[in-house]
Amino acid sequence: RGTRPVAANVDTVFLVTGLDGDFNLRRIERYVAVAQASGARPVIVLNKADVCEDLETTMASVRSRAGGAQVIAMSARDDDPGSSLAPWLTDGETVALIGSSGVGKSTIANRLLGTDALRTSAVREHDQRGMHTTTRRELVKLPGGALLIDTPGMRELSVWTDEESIRAAFDDVAEVAAGCRFADCRHDGEPGCAVAEAIADGRMDADRFAHFRSLEKEAAFLETRRDATAQLVQRRKWKAIHKSMRDHDKRK
Repeated sequence: RGTRPVAANVDTVFLVTGLDGDFNLRRIERYVAVAQASGARPVIVLNKADVCEDLETTMASVRSRAGGAQVIAMSARDDDPGSSLAPWLTDGETVALIGSSGVGKSTIANRLLGTDALRTSAVREHDQRGMHTTTRRELVKLPGGALLIDTPGMRELSVWTDEESIRAAFDDVAEVAAGCRFADCRHDGEPGCAVAEAIADGRMDADRFAHFRSLEKEAAFLETRRDATAQLVQRRKWKAIHKSMRDHDKRK
């Protein structure tokens, strides 16, 4: 189910994905958009690098969709996560681990703590999916003074942000779109569309643009729901006020 961002006062969000059956570029794009909208600094952590056949190419594809976020590759069981993540684990910082079940969030947390304080389990062999070892948010203090939040694995992360934040996460799309002939270009067959030209000549990935439009529509739908809810709250508020006034008049 969908999950809201961890918290507005988190400094850095480690967006953990496995380089096994969990790997999904669209999910990474969604994570980055939501993390940036929350005000936190997103850092993409590609775990299980030891099972990736072409790590260099995979990291390049992630960087092209990272929206400027730092990309780190590691094998949490074999490497030292503390060294890789050290720049964001300074005293007084609050960081969070977010990702699907089985990507290694609790393993990373345990390696950072230097003890097996958080329970872990293996992924299922047939689909590489985790089994929700962490069932609630865990807040722990790391030896260097940083506070770490380990979150339950997520099957889906809903967009809880506005269209402007989505565009900020896809700034490469916005940069190309600025070259369209018409300021209100919808990138849907209009003449002089710079986005269509960039897709045609390979400068922009068509799948990334399609996902951008999908997230943009999701954010617009959410904003409509928010407006409808706000209007309903206002109607109920004024209905209660009018009822109170009528009751007051009757008592006179």
